Amino acid sequence: MTPMKWFGSFLKKYWIRMAAGLLLVTILAAAALAGPYVSKLIVDDVINGGQTGLLGKLITILIALVIVKGVCRFFSQVLFETSSQNVLFKMRETVYRKLLQEDFAFYNKNRTGDLMSRQTGDMDAIRHFVAYVIYTVYENVLYFIFALVMIFATNAKMALCMVIVLPLTAMTTYSQAKSVKPAFTNCRNAFSSLNTFVQENISGNRVVKAFAKEDFEMEKFTVENDRYRDAELGAANIWKKYVPVFELFSNALNIILMIVGGIMVVENEMTMGDLVAVNGYLWMLTVPLRMAGWWINDIQRFTTSVEKIYATYSAEPDVQKPLNPVKRKKLEGDIVFNNVSYKADDEDILHNISFEVQRGQTIGITGTTGAGKSTIINLLCRFFDVTDGEILVDGVNVKDLDMYQLRENIGIAMQDVFLFSDTIEGNIAYGKPDCSFEKVKEVAKMADANIFIKNMPEGYDTMIGERGVGLSGGQKQRISLARALLKEPSILILDDTTSAVDMETESYIQRQLENIDHSCTTFIIAYRISSIRDADKIIVLDNGKIIEQGTHEELVAQNGYYSTVYYHQYPMAAELKRRNASQGAV
Repeated sequence: MTPMKWFGSFLKKYWIRMAAGLLLVTILAAAALAGPYVSKLIVDDVINGGQTGLLGKLITILIALVIVKGVCRFFSQVLFETSSQNVLFKMRETVYRKLLQEDFAFYNKNRTGDLMSRQTGDMDAIRHFVAYVIYTVYENVLYFIFALVMIFATNAKMALCMVIVLPLTAMTTYSQAKSVKPAFTNCRNAFSSLNTFVQENISGNRVVKAFAKEDFEMEKFTVENDRYRDAELGAANIWKKYVPVFELFSNALNIILMIVGGIMVVENEMTMGDLVAVNGYLWMLTVPLRMAGWWINDIQRFTTSVEKIYATYSAEPDVQKPLNPVKRKKLEGDIVFNNVSYKADDEDILHNISFEVQRGQTIGITGTTGAGKSTIINLLCRFFDVTDGEILVDGVNVKDLDMYQLRENIGIAMQDVFLFSDTIEGNIAYGKPDCSFEKVKEVAKMADANIFIKNMPEGYDTMIGERGVGLSGGQKQRISLARALLKEPSILILDDTTSAVDMETESYIQRQLENIDHSCTTFIIAYRISSIRDADKIIVLDNGKIIEQGTHEELVAQNGYYSTVYYHQYPMAAELKRRNASQGAV
């Protein structure tokens, strides 16, 4: 499907309303033709012919025409404006729904500012086209055609003199259309880049202030702002080149009328009334010629916006839903990683990862930074798809499971905590918005969040800022944990969830987690040994490979990476080991 056909699929839903609007515009344009003709009759028949009895009738006709044109103008604009808002509503909803279906890879490749520009500036260009450009161009094309017909009907010789300008106008219009499209594409790209920059700096304003980099960011903003200004001025230079040419052609018609028409009246080749009528029709020729350049700009801005929005909409996610998904409303939680490998942008992230997890077990995952710990979880949730191997949940490949049912059975407290601009209760109950307040409070207690929430100004009804601004790192982590627990999932994933809390709070949370449904399979990703030492199985990763796995005691006895980290974090245990080794040697 082409971008224009895609846009047409939204527009055709309102074709009756649009057709009614165009019909009213047609009536309006036809009514405008009568005015100059009535003026001709007043000059020739009333003033020169002395038929004063016609004057009252002609004035009545002029008043009626004004009323008809006013009514048609009002209702046609209402029809086009409502159509444009409906088209915009459905298109924005469709694009946003598609954005929600995109995978992590899509958002890694597309900047937030670019996506925001698609939903704001580009959408508004489409609204302007539907609400104004369509009927304006149609109306003026009618004026132009009707005026030519009437001028030919009034005096063919005069009409032929005016038609000389038209081929030159057509050539100029074509040349401008070719020149202006790349300019508008550059404008939209520059606007998206500026939008992205501003969005990132507003979101990261605390980092900017912390490093006192306001002046540095202002210089970068100036570069982006200059680029956008230069892009818009580049487009304006095209208008500056062509708009005067259209003005010249428009004014040339006036000169032709005055010179040729005056001579023809003097030589009795046409009446004074004919000259007045042609002069009345002349604006129907000059206005389209004068405005053609601006309408070309609007049309090109519209087509550029449609192409950009459609390019975003048509991007297919790498993670595809199965054609015939396996339905599992409630998962058991048995998980198998079978020779799983994952590659992104030609970079190997995971290599031949294999392990099994039985229902209700707790699995600890640790390792070096960038070893692939979070990637394992992302693959399990199908945020990405494996490059090789397979992941089985309850004996079914995750690629064959219904994606939403799979994720409905997983509760995850992510490493990068994201909280919405909502109440604390709303954030905790995000996974189950209809749950009772008692349940929200229960999981908040399990996450050791209840006490600090009660001490806040409005308790659970306290509004928190964007991304949890106003809360400490540990408070955000505990709200995120409560949100995951509220789902009562079959699979619980804690991705470095207690890194920002003190040891006492971590110990309390671990004791509470022991009381959750024992059928829940739990993954704990952590650097702290204290977070994972009681796990049924611990997996140690390095450079995307499993280098060790076993229980805490088994891994400490292996004297490998895990053992080294353990003794670094527990110096007393290291000292005890050293003493035991010394006594053994004696």
